[in-house]
Amino acid sequence: MRRIVVLLALAVILLFLNVSWPWIIGSIALLAVILFFVLDMVALTVEKKSNRVLQKPPYKVSEEVINLHRKQFMVDLHADPLLWKRDLLKRYDYGHIDLPRLVDGGVGLQVFGLVTKSPKGQNFESNSSRGFDNITLLACLSAWPPRTWNNLTERALYEMNKLHTFSEKSNGRLKVIKTVADLDVVMQGRQKGKDITGGLLSLEGTHALEGKIENLDLLFDRGLRMVGMTHFFDNEAGGSAHGLEKQGLSTFGRSVVEKAYEKHMVIDLAHASPRMVDDVLAMTKVPLVVSHTGVRGTADNVRNLSDEHIKGVAAVGGVMGIAMFDQAISETSFDAMVKAIQYVVDLAGIDYVAVGGDLDGVVEAPVDVSGMPLLTEHLMKAGFTDEEIGKILGGNAVRVLRQVLPQA
Repeated sequence: MRRIVVLLALAVILLFLNVSWPWIIGSIALLAVILFFVLDMVALTVEKKSNRVLQKPPYKVSEEVINLHRKQFMVDLHADPLLWKRDLLKRYDYGHIDLPRLVDGGVGLQVFGLVTKSPKGQNFESNSSRGFDNITLLACLSAWPPRTWNNLTERALYEMNKLHTFSEKSNGRLKVIKTVADLDVVMQGRQKGKDITGGLLSLEGTHALEGKIENLDLLFDRGLRMVGMTHFFDNEAGGSAHGLEKQGLSTFGRSVVEKAYEKHMVIDLAHASPRMVDDVLAMTKVPLVVSHTGVRGTADNVRNLSDEHIKGVAAVGGVMGIAMFDQAISETSFDAMVKAIQYVVDLAGIDYVAVGGDLDGVVEAPVDVSGMPLLTEHLMKAGFTDEEIGKILGGNAVRVLRQVLPQA
């Protein structure tokens, strides 16, 4: 739509300049080629450069590893493929996630993040919410609808609608998870040998609410079931680990947490400031998640959880999803990922650690999602038992979802 507006504007300008109709038509046709093809190529180039892998498929593991991996119901607590222009029902040789590769990787449930704003010059230490926004540029390059241009709630709704559309066209292979009953359908289907994957929608930052608590109701009604409080900058709900002030929960933030509990939504503390983590843990009533993170014990930076916060999340029965990229785990490797997992287990216990890869989140990963059996292989080599591997890959996350989500 935005590209059509540009073409119409060009026509008006040329008419004003008394340019002849053949020249007007020719100019519009040339610009149309640029807008509709060149910009698509730019968007594709950005996408390919943003989400690379160190090791390309196919990924080979032993039959023993495959058998163990396939027995598990694997959950990945965070990925961002809805940002990009890919049709997730098709297989691609770039990016990290699509439905065929989720099936290859044995992923039973994928949590899909809804990214609505990202500051220019994004970094781990200090970001402002003001100024240029990377998602606005991406939305223009990818021809998102006009309603998303200046409204973060509409951006979230647009990304959510993409997942619903993929689900509707998947012939039962992709099911949006809204309730425990939905989760049961997916788990029982996989036990019967069906290639069915669940998708759960998660907000990455409450700035998408535009400061209006009623927008949480709106997003819930459309299927949102996880609420990430912050992303890379402070917002109306409180401080980000990467913000300017890194404050705790605001009055609005407390109302968001309370509303989320009331509606049986999972709170996610990934990217939250230490003060916000403290505030949410102090008022929590049910288990929560830190969907994609690392630990300061293996990678000491503001992005990651302190020992105190690891113990705090475990104390409320929550889970911490260990990510797959270098800044979260010190280097981009499964060895580093397993080391972070082991750190949580040693400090808090086997019941509180999970997987949150952050795939398609503008990171370089060891593999794409079809290579998840390699994680099982590394966990086996590290000495984890079959039961422990089952808890890490998905059992712990499923426990939290069963405790928090609406039953039906």
